[in-house]
Amino acid sequence: MTQSFDFAQAPGHLIRRAHQIAVALFMTELSGEDVTPVQFAVLNAVMDTPGIDQVTLAGRVAFDAATSGSVIGRLETKGWIRREPDHADRRRKILWLTSAGHDATVQMKQAVERVQANLLAPLSSQDAQTLTALLGKVVAGHETENLVVEQIKD
Repeated sequence: MTQSFDFAQAPGHLIRRAHQIAVALFMTELSGEDVTPVQFAVLNAVMDTPGIDQVTLAGRVAFDAATSGSVIGRLETKGWIRREPDHADRRRKILWLTSAGHDATVQMKQAVERVQANLLAPLSSQDAQTLTALLGKVVAGHETENLVVEQIKD
């Protein structure tokens, strides 16, 4: 007799459901901004490291180069990111926020902080810290396996 598998308690399923909830909270909180979580991650990374190159940025936000390139293109179209070739290597693209992109990102950061608080609201402060630490361990434990490449549409 085969032992039953409790899918509802499977870690992968619970992580997927938590991701769905996180995205729904993000989209609700930032509904007026016309931005996705992936776009915000890119904006936030460029704000933190102005002049970052596109390849390094892709690694920092854990997306493949093609996905990050299309996201950057959409942000460039919105007037939030400026992309220029590196003077030393014209194939390399360097990124900066425009002033409009900077202002939008600062405003969005406050909303994203509310999203994070709402996501963890069902937990005690200690449980929220524990969950965050454990998720960090799961991610770190798999990053060397090249499992971080995203193929999700933004």
